[in-house]
Amino acid sequence: MLGTVQNTNVSPVFVGRTDELAALTDALARAADGEPQALLVGGEAGVGKTRLVEEFLSAAAAAGAVTAVGGCVEIGADGLPFAPVSTALRALHRKLGDALAVAAAGQEGELARLLPELGETTRESHDEDGRARLFELTARLLERLTADRTLVLAIEDLHWADRSTRELLGYLFRSLQTARLVIVATYRSDDIHRRHPLRPFLAELDRTRSVHRVELSRFTRAEVGAQLTGISGARPDRELLDRIFERSDGNAFFVEEIVASLSCGCSTGLSESLRDLLLVRVEALPDAVQRVIRIAAEGGSTVEYELLRAVTGLGEDELIEALRTAVGANILLPTPDGDGYRFRHALVREAVVDDLLPGERSRLNRRYAEALEAAPGIVRADERPARLASYWYHAHDPAKALPAVLDASVRARGRYAYAEQLRLLERALELWEDVPAEVRERQRPVDDAGVYPACGCSDEALRRLDLLAETVVAAQMAGDRERALAIVKSGLRLLDEHKEPLRAAWFRTQRGRMLGALGRGDARVEFAHAQELVRGLPPSAVHAEVLTQVAAWEATHTPGPGSYGIAERAVELSRLVGAESTELNARLTLAGLKIDAGDAEGGIAEMRAVCGRVVELGNVHVLGRCYINLASALEGVGRSAEAVEVATEGARELCRFGLPDARSWVFGNASESLFSLGRWEESEEAARECLRIAQSLKSRGIAASRFTRLALVRGHWERAERELATAREHYDAHQPEPQHTIPLARFTVELAAARGRIAEGRAALDGVLEQGVNPAVQRYVWPLLVAAATAEADARGLPAAEPGRAGVLDRIRAGAKQLARAVPVWDAYGIFLEAELQRAEDGRQDADRWADAVAAFEATDRPYELARVRYRWAEALLATGGSGAEAAAKPLREAYESAERIGARPLREATELLARRARLSLTPATAAPPAAEEPAPAESLGLTPRERDVLRLVAQGHSNRRIAEELFISPKTASVHVSNILAKLGVSGRGEAAALAHRFRLFSPAGAG
Repeated sequence: MLGTVQNTNVSPVFVGRTDELAALTDALARAADGEPQALLVGGEAGVGKTRLVEEFLSAAAAAGAVTAVGGCVEIGADGLPFAPVSTALRALHRKLGDALAVAAAGQEGELARLLPELGETTRESHDEDGRARLFELTARLLERLTADRTLVLAIEDLHWADRSTRELLGYLFRSLQTARLVIVATYRSDDIHRRHPLRPFLAELDRTRSVHRVELSRFTRAEVGAQLTGISGARPDRELLDRIFERSDGNAFFVEEIVASLSCGCSTGLSESLRDLLLVRVEALPDAVQRVIRIAAEGGSTVEYELLRAVTGLGEDELIEALRTAVGANILLPTPDGDGYRFRHALVREAVVDDLLPGERSRLNRRYAEALEAAPGIVRADERPARLASYWYHAHDPAKALPAVLDASVRARGRYAYAEQLRLLERALELWEDVPAEVRERQRPVDDAGVYPACGCSDEALRRLDLLAETVVAAQMAGDRERALAIVKSGLRLLDEHKEPLRAAWFRTQRGRMLGALGRGDARVEFAHAQELVRGLPPSAVHAEVLTQVAAWEATHTPGPGSYGIAERAVELSRLVGAESTELNARLTLAGLKIDAGDAEGGIAEMRAVCGRVVELGNVHVLGRCYINLASALEGVGRSAEAVEVATEGARELCRFGLPDARSWVFGNASESLFSLGRWEESEEAARECLRIAQSLKSRGIAASRFTRLALVRGHWERAERELATAREHYDAHQPEPQHTIPLARFTVELAAARGRIAEGRAALDGVLEQGVNPAVQRYVWPLLVAAATAEADARGLPAAEPGRAGVLDRIRAGAKQLARAVPVWDAYGIFLEAELQRAEDGRQDADRWADAVAAFEATDRPYELARVRYRWAEALLATGGSGAEAAAKPLREAYESAERIGARPLREATELLARRARLSLTPATAAPPAAEEPAPAESLGLTPRERDVLRLVAQGHSNRRIAEELFISPKTASVHVSNILAKLGVSGRGEAAALAHRFRLFSPAGAG
């Protein structure tokens, strides 16, 4: 079936099949020990049998085995006698030459029947003894050839093998006992119909313990993604992956052919050559069977027997006989419940449908629709609306199709199938103008609990604007914001804002939401326009919706007293007009602003109350915000364990309600909280899941932000650079939101400090401080200020850092004075900041202040921050001398254990270095080393005396030429020393080396080594 088609888009990367390849390589190992192996690899055409065998043969050859391949040839009803065995022996003869001739010595005449290159055949013998002798000689030949080597014979397309080949292989499988031989044979399982001669052969082999079966299944979605990545060299976008996976059903060959078709400009992905190929088996069947297959193809992926009987008009015996033939040919399969039939492969059905004439398709769909209306019970109740809508739509009967499509869209929404609802509503829009007016007037708007409150009372006839509004909501719920924006624009073009201000205000509000989500423009302009449209009108649900969306936008972009007042008015107005869904949304915004204002307990209690009511109502339009905002709020006030619980519940519930993008945000929140708890592996996994299901730039930016933070604390500077750039790229497309921009500024400061780029870090800090420190965003500003103060303290003494230091520290202090410490975690950051500022200003370490920081963080779920302040406390205690060294051992050891456990490499290395300098043990059971002269700090890093001299000058900002002059060496020698230093310190540049030297205090202020 597939033998004549040449692959043009083959992945160079071998995908999946880990277990199957392991089974083959295990067989090779057993064969190498003298235990012959036989394996049968089955699977449908195109599933990847040949690719698996090729990969195995390459591995076998690399392991020193001699490999040979033979393929069966299809000629009429049976194959060419002994063709695959002859081909394989011929390949062995070319590779082994004299060795094969020696093994065949004395029996050349008989074996020439299989390998003519051995000479003339002996006189023919037509009895069973002659045939048995040939089989025995072949077995002995293989045994001799494997005496000092391992052989691997691959026989492809066993379904085309002649009887003689099957009998010879069966003899070899049973008779070989000690040969170092592997025989691998492949066959197409979908070609093995009930009367196929290979079927009894396989059944017989199944009773042979020495023969192992390997069945290849189709690729999973992830494996198809890997295959597409191998083909194109880049990860495919989710839409393309979903499309190709759905159409190929995971068949590797079909994936390649669809890609090839698409790359050649075929929009359907089903090229003429592939279509013809798929129809070969269908067209070989009797006409009556082909007719049933064509009718079944138009009925859908699965067709119930009674429905098929009604549409075909055949008698029961005739239909059953046709179905039996189609099933025997592996075109159709019975459904698991035994109630109907489905195509074995979706692409075969698609090829059959494409082969139908347009009029023929329309007629068949009408017959399906009429049969279903006449007997609704012949299909499942949950499937009936969608099936009926599809049949009438493809029957090209708009008057029948529109009511059916609208009914199906309501059912789809009720099952949270928003993508399907969107598709159905778009069909309704397509049909609208072709439907008679009296039919349109009988349709009614969908009651959507106030989501589209502008459509009027429920007995008002459905208008095109109402249908557009319903489609906007469906597109939003499906995560297709591009489509939602396009439909909103269509609605605005149809509106006269002076005559219908409420409808216009609703559409303007949705336009603002979509522009903000997509980063396409200033959402405030649209919201302001909507507010003007409702100004002076009686209170309405639309007015409440406009205020609620304005409050939500203000809360994320310019939080503060102004946004608080708008949220309060939105709640009041929503209650006044009885719009509970809008009220819940507004209360959620107001609760978040309460927390930002310092009322953490009151705000969280209100959020929980709102979320409880939303879940009780099953209000999917607010559900996503509930879990996202509550998890984020709990994290913001330091209750990370609760935040993880909420996020976990949210991920489960949002999956149930079909809200993937909201779910990706929840995973982003979970990643943040898991990081805070020191569960960094789980944090990374949650971030990966966030990225996998993300449907918007913002949610992708969240994932990149989480990856950035993890890379920073692990000391993976290069990855941190990449992920930070990715996060900026995603967020820069939108209007700045403090919840995103401030953490990115913090990461920039931390990365710049690690790389010795002082000016870059200061610029990032000033970019935030110049906007004014809003008390409502303290949860993000506290860590930023601590990062900036830490960077200044670590860089103290670095020549490039001294100019402007005092001004930077003053700005940090001024920013901190504007922040509240209403919850323990904010207070802990405040104490941390005070200690770092003192270290940055005069280099002094106040042990008591660091002890306060340790006590503050011990009351929080922040093991990483706790380890950092414990390290600084130990450093401060060591600086006091005397008994301070003994007191430092415990916090230093605890800091080391935490850093080691959570994977904070830079912090772990800092604690190890400090312990070596102080001659302290980091393990309680290990006795302290005997007193000895303390090594120079730089020497503890493995640097030679000359390299320590060079590093000291690098830390002072000198060039290679200046270093050469100072040390009386050549510039080239200085360059070599610098390169060696960078390698030993594991840094990428001079600035980073200088920053590390100052951060770890490798040299005294005077510069002595």
